[in-house]
Amino acid sequence: MLVNGKWAADWQPVQAKDAKGGFVRQTSSFRHWVTPDGAPGPSGEGGFPAEAGRYHLYVGLICPWACRTLIARKLKRLEAAIDVSVVEPALTDQGWRFGDFPGADRDPLNGATYLHEIYTKADPSFTGRATVPVLWDKERRTIVNNESADIVRMMNSGFGRLADDSVDLYPAALRKEIDALNDRLYPHLNNGVYRAGFATTQAAYEEAFGEVFGMLDELEARLAGRTFLFGEHPTETDIRLFVTLVRFDAAYHGLFKCNLRRIADYPALSAHIERMLALPGVAATVSLDHIKRGYYSIKSLNPSGIVPLGPDLPFSHLLLG
Repeated sequence: MLVNGKWAADWQPVQAKDAKGGFVRQTSSFRHWVTPDGAPGPSGEGGFPAEAGRYHLYVGLICPWACRTLIARKLKRLEAAIDVSVVEPALTDQGWRFGDFPGADRDPLNGATYLHEIYTKADPSFTGRATVPVLWDKERRTIVNNESADIVRMMNSGFGRLADDSVDLYPAALRKEIDALNDRLYPHLNNGVYRAGFATTQAAYEEAFGEVFGMLDELEARLAGRTFLFGEHPTETDIRLFVTLVRFDAAYHGLFKCNLRRIADYPALSAHIERMLALPGVAATVSLDHIKRGYYSIKSLNPSGIVPLGPDLPFSHLLLG
């Protein structure tokens, strides 16, 4: 991680843990917002107006948090307004790296080799992990935001006329319900799989494991007879669910020891994956190659670095490659 702007140690997935030995995720550091007129958003300072071509998104296709923002960008039709760079899937001793792996990019804006260089360009004394996604402001040459939940919401409403207003991922009438389900989905499933995979005690692992499958069982029942979580149209919560589901059988089931059941064993959750992949542009945000190569490069979980050839996933025919 970075300490006062200097790379201090080999990359480690667990930077903090609780009293039970459970995995604790780092809090995002940059929380400014793009708004239609540049006024301050819910957090941070103002001065980030919606302008086509001004902002750049750094992502990893392995990362569910980063792919949330890619999906929102696709659904809101912001591809022409926000360009993207993709890091390589395999984690290095200095974290995320830009390069020539198929589907990854060099850094066209700042000429960085590692993502942590982007962080120190924004804050030369930054301390913390250099994570994706990163929304970068080309004009002010700084990071606007590195919290995926914020970036999804600003793509939904912060880019004004640049975005497709026929798609609303956070409709006003559903906000209380969306927030309530998000607040449970994140610890029990989105981060729950990481709490299981990176647990350092049996008790912490078993607690996370139970919450993961408790939430999957609940969502399977909720989606029975429904198109999406809140009705006929996808919301940000469907995106949050999808990015975990689509990685589950390929990575979390085996590598993260979340092996009670596969998503393939849940008919309604499997149907949710296929409905999301059928939405315009969503399939292009999923790379099973990046997902498997990325997760299985985590040395603490897979010292040999061997990437499994399977599994044979029922939705793989819907992906672009």
